[in-house]
Amino acid sequence: MFKRNSAPNETAPAIQAVERITSVLGSGVIWHGSVNGSGGVRIEGAFEGEIALRGTLVIGETGRVTCQNVRANTVIVAGAVRGNITTQKLEIRATGRVWGDVVTTAFVTEEGAFLRGQIRMEETVELDLEPTPETTPSEAAQAESIAAAPIAPPDQTIVADKKKKKADA
Repeated sequence: MFKRNSAPNETAPAIQAVERITSVLGSGVIWHGSVNGSGGVRIEGAFEGEIALRGTLVIGETGRVTCQNVRANTVIVAGAVRGNITTQKLEIRATGRVWGDVVTTAFVTEEGAFLRGQIRMEETVELDLEPTPETTPSEAAQAESIAAAPIAPPDQTIVADKKKKKADA
């Protein structure tokens, strides 16, 4: 009654894994700085700074992004982006607004989407996601070690020496 129609030696088409969103900037959050690394990021709040991701960047309907350059493997815009976008795939949804130039290998848009800028289609796109000179790995390691160091109370002998010097003066 219920038979399989395909021959046993046929292989099913490979299902492409959908990258998960691992980080979310909520709608009530305003963030100034940079987002770098790998993974999926969704922005529903306001972001200003630099974005360089190995992964997917989603700007939700309430998301507002202002960057000189946005770089990510895939960028999906349902909110607003002011800045240039370099990506392998750009998708602008019906509620999406982009003010800036785009360099991409694939471009998808829905009716009602807005783009003010130039689109340059390339066969391949180099995202250049290396850390900027301002944030070298050694500086990041230094910041991490400083943050991990315990905060010690001031040495009492130093305080006593300062009081003694004031009294002698």
